[in-house]
Amino acid sequence: MNLENLSRVTKEEPKFRLTQINKLIYKDLVDDWNECTVLPEKLRNELSLEVPIGIKHKLFKSKRSETVKALITLSDGFNIESVLMRFKDKRNTVCISTQVGCPMGCRFCATGAMGFKRNLTASEIVGQILLFGRYLKDSKQKVTNVVFMGMGEPFLNYENVTAAINTINAPEKLNLGIRRISVSTAGIPNFIKSFAIDVPEGNLAVSLHAADSKLRSNLMPINNTYPLIDVMGAVDDYLAITNRKVMLEYVLIAGVNDSYEDACSLAKLTKKRLVHVNLIPYNPTGTFKSPSKTVLTKFRESLKHMGVSVTQRYNLGADIHGACGQLTVSQN
Repeated sequence: MNLENLSRVTKEEPKFRLTQINKLIYKDLVDDWNECTVLPEKLRNELSLEVPIGIKHKLFKSKRSETVKALITLSDGFNIESVLMRFKDKRNTVCISTQVGCPMGCRFCATGAMGFKRNLTASEIVGQILLFGRYLKDSKQKVTNVVFMGMGEPFLNYENVTAAINTINAPEKLNLGIRRISVSTAGIPNFIKSFAIDVPEGNLAVSLHAADSKLRSNLMPINNTYPLIDVMGAVDDYLAITNRKVMLEYVLIAGVNDSYEDACSLAKLTKKRLVHVNLIPYNPTGTFKSPSKTVLTKFRESLKHMGVSVTQRYNLGADIHGACGQLTVSQN
């Protein structure tokens, strides 16, 4: 899928053509220009050649939930994965990728083991949402939420990510409310502040995973470049600018960061900050083990007792390797 050439192809067309085309792409969710008979045949042929909207993909459906994972093959042969999480209350959340692979190298994440190949373009990012929008159209539902929590570090592809957010939010395009869009970062301080300025009504999530800087460096090499103290300083700047709650993601790993002392450190770090902790039981990727339900419950309740705003994320799609930290694909 490539929407980057759209303005060039329609440059000589009447202004209403672009409005028509945007409606076809983002509202009608078409996947073949030849079916768009509202457009002249010559323009359809040119669009088919210069602005392809087909998305080569394969779907994997969970047997335990309504979760669906898409393996998407890009025009250069690289592969990425995206996940649709469907809920009983009609929420349909798409977890999208921003890079082919990831340069962060987090030890608990399968994507990091792939290494980094390249950034995705804005249309490749948006295309993941359109793919699932087309899938949901058959059941007369639509994408209701988007989370930038798939493969890659969004803030290392900042320009394309913010361009994609503009498309997702634009009334004439996907028209998804900005507060239904969340971006997760491993912690790039300067871009956290930029995001506060550029997308002040969006949702920010920070992958924390340890409240101790030494332990965090062991789990997340990025902490050696951007230490925890700098990341939290950027979070404070974000809070001062937006006054919007920040989500701190915390993957619980058995015997690594799940002790009472770890809970105390986390409570101390979050004290007097407008943040919410989202606990994520470790999803097996071959390196660590997930804590028992007893340990998980005890950790969560300890945080609550210490006044921390906290919830636990349900693991959806683990049976199709579509849960948090499990996205990984082989490349050509």
